[in-house]
Amino acid sequence: MEVIYSLIPGMMFFGLIFLVVLVWAVKKGQYEDMEGDASRILLDDDEGMMSRSADGKDDEAARENAGLK
Repeated sequence: MEVIYSLIPGMMFFGLIFLVVLVWAVKKGQYEDMEGDASRILLDDDEGMMSRSADGKDDEAARENAGLK
């Protein structure tokens, strides 16, 4: 029974720390855009980064996109 007297304040301390971290995350905007990253990962934005085409030759369009003409 004596262990409860130390566990209750300890759990209240951890609960308070959790609450402070949660409020801090909400104020920093951590939960503002819940769907953005999920849909952003599906976008194919690395087309201009490829420097070689499928047959191994330099791709003229890729070099133009990179500004290396």
